[in-house]
Amino acid sequence: MTRVKVHPNAAAASLAVVPAAEEKGEAVSLTVWRRSLLFNGKGFTVFDSNGNLVFRVETYARGSPSEVVLMDADGLALLTVRRKKLSLAEEWLVYDGDGDELAPRRFTARRNMSLLPTKSLCRLSPAPSLDGTTGDAPGCRYHVEGSYASRSLHMFACTGGNQRRRVATVCRKEAAIGPDVFRLMVEPDFEPALAMAVVILLDQMNAS
Repeated sequence: MTRVKVHPNAAAASLAVVPAAEEKGEAVSLTVWRRSLLFNGKGFTVFDSNGNLVFRVETYARGSPSEVVLMDADGLALLTVRRKKLSLAEEWLVYDGDGDELAPRRFTARRNMSLLPTKSLCRLSPAPSLDGTTGDAPGCRYHVEGSYASRSLHMFACTGGNQRRRVATVCRKEAAIGPDVFRLMVEPDFEPALAMAVVILLDQMNAS
C-alpha cells in the first residue's frame, strides 16, 4: 500500500512549476492540504504525485479574506481571487498574477443562490476586457457541481448548447483523515492553476 505523502520533497520543490503528468498529456493528480506552511498562517499547500510542492496559498486575515493569491512553489503570484465589492449577488473576480490594477481579469465567478435543489455550486464566465472582448476562449464557461463540504466536485467546461466536458475533479484522498487533505484531478487540456483557483473560490464561498 502506498503511504500518503503530505509534506513536500524540499529538494525538488522549486522545480515543480508544471506537474510532470501534464507535460506527458496525462491527467494531473494533485494532493491539496488545506493548511499553510507558515506558522499562524491559513491557506493551502499543494503537491504533485511525487510529493513536490507545486502551489501554495498563505493568508493571515481572520474569517474569510476578501482577496486570496495563488502562488507557485517559489512564491510567484499566479492567480488572484478577489471578492467583488458592492455587488447584490455573491460574486468573485479572478485575475492573472497578483491582481494589481494592470492585471488582466480572467473570470467573474458567481455562487449559485437558487432556492431549488440543484447540484450546481457556481459558474465562471469570461471577464470582459477594457475593449469589451473576453480574455478567455469565446463562449467558454465553467460550471462546478457537487459538494465542497464532502470534497466531491466536478468542474465542467461548457462551450455552448448542452455540450460540456469535465476538466477537473475533487475527491477524498485515500487513507487521508478528515476533509483537509484531498485530491484534485486535472485533465491534460486544462490549467492546473485555474483548477486550484476554483477550489479557493469554493472555500471562500463556503466560508462566507
